[in-house]
Amino acid sequence: MYKRKIIRFLSDWSKKPHKEALLIKGARQVGKTTVVREFGKKNYRSFVEINFELDPNAKTAFDGKRDTKTIIGNLSLMGYGPFIEGKTLVFFDEIQSCPNARTAIKFLVEEGVYDYIESGSLLGINYKDVSSYPVGFERQIEMFPMDFEEFLWSRGVGEMAIESLREAFLNQSPVTKFVHEQMMKYYREYLIVGGMPEVVSTYNHNADFAATLLQQRKIIQSYRDDIAKYAAEQKTKAKRFFDAIPSELSKQKKRFILKNMEQTASMQKYEDAASWLDDAGVAYFCYNLHSLALPFEQEENRSLFKVYMLDTGLLCALWGDDIQLKVMNGEIDINEGALTENFVAAELRKHGHKLHYYDRKSRQELDFLLAEDNKVTIIEVKSGDTYKRHGSVDTALEEQPEKIGKVMVMNKFNYEKIEKILYVPLYMAAFI
Repeated sequence: MYKRKIIRFLSDWSKKPHKEALLIKGARQVGKTTVVREFGKKNYRSFVEINFELDPNAKTAFDGKRDTKTIIGNLSLMGYGPFIEGKTLVFFDEIQSCPNARTAIKFLVEEGVYDYIESGSLLGINYKDVSSYPVGFERQIEMFPMDFEEFLWSRGVGEMAIESLREAFLNQSPVTKFVHEQMMKYYREYLIVGGMPEVVSTYNHNADFAATLLQQRKIIQSYRDDIAKYAAEQKTKAKRFFDAIPSELSKQKKRFILKNMEQTASMQKYEDAASWLDDAGVAYFCYNLHSLALPFEQEENRSLFKVYMLDTGLLCALWGDDIQLKVMNGEIDINEGALTENFVAAELRKHGHKLHYYDRKSRQELDFLLAEDNKVTIIEVKSGDTYKRHGSVDTALEEQPEKIGKVMVMNKFNYEKIEKILYVPLYMAAFI
């Protein structure tokens, strides 16, 4: 198993004397099951895994009384165990397939005999009927595909090398030419491979883009299958929305235009489908802001948005053709720079940032905005050679300097600072 940042969180959680159950949400195939399985086997005397999709019969253990003795007794009769008091981690996988297990978590945690982790696809968790949510007895966290730093770990890049990059980012200083070139090579690999663990593993074993592409297309098909399975009456609209993401990102203006899918499309008609994909974790929504004022939540215009894929590798696979070869040859500005912008969006999302952009009547657009230290941080993404042309940034600095803290222009060149603008290598989005 590859090193993942969530392991540290799981370790801290397991050491708490009185802990709630942990629900790990996330899109399919981001590595949830593998991480929990490896963690449980390494840190508990007994690890008990119940997968409600692989063993539908396990659901019947939760049909009667919802106390620990009854439920664990039922599971033991089905062959699960051993259950050792105070030393067992019980893992309910694909929890969306057993709503009664989700309801029972409250009673299981309250009795405090064993530790519990739940996991499942966001495609199902938010849309299964649960009679009583375990409020106060369950902590929810979201797991994402591997971010760029985790990808570097998988490629054998050491901690000292990554820390030196982090220090350069924090100190606003360039790295050596050799380091920059090596990092841009890894960056281009990541754009194509992405962060889905099975795809990364396939690539690390033989560096065959044809094999990774096949794996990526299987994942994409599994998402389409899940949409059909869980989206109910929204499935046709959700599929249409999902399939439109690559073409909408390939426009010069990245804003998602509903009428490009069908002439009669409207936000009212597609709102549920859009929310479904957002909740499902397979797409990241970036909402427009009316102004550069804080807090952003009060300035959101949710009828205007951009939509990014959860993974650049999957985005490349959806585009097809010879995208992979072009990117490895250095053409990262393909499709109007959509790939580089999607990379930055996904890194920000994985690091806990909500996504916002600013668009003033299509005459001034800023790619991403963050709230930091009561100021607005502007992040512009430039994939080509003209990265020092940024009229919208210049206008913002001229008209509203008091609101702006930092300005970062992400680009393919080395670190440079010119007056108030930081020109930051794209791979350093890993440290934002």
